[in-house]
Amino acid sequence: MPRVGDKYEVNLEKPIGISFARGNDGKAYVIGIDPRKGNIDEKVEVGDKMVELSASFGDDVWEAGNFGQIMYAIKTRVGGLYFKFEKRDGDMSFLEFDNKDGEFRKERAGGNYGAGTREVQMRNYITSKENERRRNEVFNNGLEDYQNGNYQDAIYKFEDVLGMEPPNYVGDNFARITPMYEVASYNIACCYSKMKRFDVCLESLNDALNAGFDDYEKIRTADGLKELREAMPEKFNRLVDRYDEPVFDPKLVEGFKNFFGFGKN
Repeated sequence: MPRVGDKYEVNLEKPIGISFARGNDGKAYVIGIDPRKGNIDEKVEVGDKMVELSASFGDDVWEAGNFGQIMYAIKTRVGGLYFKFEKRDGDMSFLEFDNKDGEFRKERAGGNYGAGTREVQMRNYITSKENERRRNEVFNNGLEDYQNGNYQDAIYKFEDVLGMEPPNYVGDNFARITPMYEVASYNIACCYSKMKRFDVCLESLNDALNAGFDDYEKIRTADGLKELREAMPEKFNRLVDRYDEPVFDPKLVEGFKNFFGFGKN
């Protein structure tokens, strides 16, 4: 097994059972490993940092510098995926705010609450607000790219928004996922629909529905998914019906009409 700081290579066929999070430095880190979801490699551990990966097509290898571009490449690449990771031995500090202050550590160890703790809490609050501002800015830039027809660039930004999801979020309604995450997930599906990448569009729409996006009227009628609905009507309806089951089965209604002669001249 690689040691801490070592770089190591992994080749995996899709689907993969490794999930990634955006670190505070904007890079991609392993956040979860689940062999039930896809292929894994025993060398990969939670906390490891992605250094390089296969480009979205061809034999090129990209530096893993932009989280949104990384997720785009993983989702759209046909065939196997190449990764280079850096071993970090489970270090999850890439998700943390400022917990490194000496006074803070001493107070926490002693069970006390003092100036060091207050200072770190204030810095964390300011950092969280700045992250929220930056996330809103990235989201709005993604919308602008989408409206201008720059769908691939929009995907990069919306994927970044997903990666900037605040850890341990709990909403007023006890939701564990922010509304921005839900909408950005839906927007990614719309981008793939416009690009006519229908298989990955279906996958992204499923992700959005799993995340809690439930504006089913928009999904079924709005322009964003028009291309998907027209290209794959059966797969589209089968997917959406799993989350928004129709009150009446359309086939039963049609059969009822035919049986009683409704609509016939």
